[in-house]
Amino acid sequence: MSNNPLAKQPMYFGDETPLNIFLNILFERYSNKVPAVNKITNALVAQDVVQSQDEIVNDHIAFRTLGVPHLGIQSFEKIFLHHGYQKKDYYYFEGKKLNAYWYAPPADKYPRIFMSELVVDQLSEQAQRIIHQFTDSIIADPVDSVNLNDGAQIGEFLHQSLWALPTKADYENLLQESEYAAWVIYNRYYLNHYTISVHALKEGYNRLEEFDAFVESLGIKLNTAGGKVKISGDGLLKQSSTVAEMQDALFADGQTMSIAGSYVEFAERLPLPEFAHLKPDELLTRHRRDGFETNNADKIFESTYTGQTKA
Repeated sequence: MSNNPLAKQPMYFGDETPLNIFLNILFERYSNKVPAVNKITNALVAQDVVQSQDEIVNDHIAFRTLGVPHLGIQSFEKIFLHHGYQKKDYYYFEGKKLNAYWYAPPADKYPRIFMSELVVDQLSEQAQRIIHQFTDSIIADPVDSVNLNDGAQIGEFLHQSLWALPTKADYENLLQESEYAAWVIYNRYYLNHYTISVHALKEGYNRLEEFDAFVESLGIKLNTAGGKVKISGDGLLKQSSTVAEMQDALFADGQTMSIAGSYVEFAERLPLPEFAHLKPDELLTRHRRDGFETNNADKIFESTYTGQTKA
């Protein structure tokens, strides 16, 4: 099934607008590096759940950033605000020292954006010193030099090296204090995950618990932090995810190590109480629970953490 050409197609959003172009570039490169993406899609095609990747509804995509001068959310969000996204709710993750926002898309066919940043000045002096030795050379916001009307240029920017590779020792020192910091210092702006909207699939696959069982039947490991299914306080947002794919990383000093890459998330957004009477084929995006949940997201972050990847 891994040779199914349908699953290897990028997620197309229609005509080639700048937003469509860079979202497709992001997804194509991400799916080529995260085997679980095509493995899940191939299995859905084989079960006649979808005919190709572009039939899967993408609930949201997520990015990680560093909260240092000229970078972080204030820089990265410019790309999406320029293309019609609207900044929504703020979230703070005290234990992980993270700020985050989500951004609503300009049209329902586009994914939400979940953007987080590490509050670097809350880390130890050693961790701050390691991070700043890579980022202090950035003396202006790099997004300001990107033509935001050029989708291909944005796509390339999101995959370029804004700072040098760390040494293995730098990576391991950060890993001990902040696994988020270690992930970003090596992976940079690489797409952290995309999210399958399971409620948009056909019956038998459109409930998160049954979709998780389907994914596990493929031999794919799920994140168990906080339980396989993370449920919001109102019970209307359910999320789960795979454990990050491991990748062989080459460091600046020539040493290598297997480290966490990216993963796949699954979300089920249930109808809001006032729309619970609607039939499944009558439900639109606006009828379902929107936004995110701090407690859910806190555990989803751990899809790249050693507690999950080495469990």
